[in-house]
Amino acid sequence: MKKNSILSKIKQKQVDGFTLVEMLIVLLIISVLILLFVPNLSKQKEAVKNTGNGAVVKVVHSQAELYKLDHTDEVTLSKLVNNGNITQKQADAYNEYYKKNTAETRDIVN
Repeated sequence: MKKNSILSKIKQKQVDGFTLVEMLIVLLIISVLILLFVPNLSKQKEAVKNTGNGAVVKVVHSQAELYKLDHTDEVTLSKLVNNGNITQKQADAYNEYYKKNTAETRDIVN
């Protein structure tokens, strides 16, 4: 009788839960989703950076036009930076844009 009551108490205390197979399936699904989304996010980051550098190129070109109004010599990036028309960061973004987009012709030299 005592043995029977112990078994009945154990059976009453059992709680339904997830099996190991169910947990592995869930982890597999989560890892597949992560593998799909992480590379896509890095591609989006590159696209945004390239678009931003394209905008910087337009700024550099407009600053070069302003420089030409005041000076008769050739416009270079170093002259624009030294004159305070653009920052070094903008000059670096300009160079990076033309390294990635080699098909476009570069108007301003270093």
